[in-house]
Amino acid sequence: MTKLTQKKIKFEWGDKQEAAFQLLKQKLCSAPILALPEGCEDFIVYFDASNKGLGAVFMQREKVISHASRQLKIHEKNYMTHDLELRAVVFAL
Repeated sequence: MTKLTQKKIKFEWGDKQEAAFQLLKQKLCSAPILALPEGCEDFIVYFDASNKGLGAVFMQREKVISHASRQLKIHEKNYMTHDLELRAVVFAL
């Protein structure tokens, strides 16, 4: 879906885009299995970066409190590995 919003990309809506939209709609409407934080201790933040995107998970006592991910921006695809990992830390926090 994000490719449809990029500059210089012709907007085309076909079966592939419709399937992606329906899947996204289903995921947004279904209840996630997340826990509420209990107190203010024992929090752990996991993060990672790849050549495709950044991700982070916020946990407490082995329960997922929240999670986030995103694709790399075009200029970030040129970053070296250690710079991407540091970018993932900033993204997570």
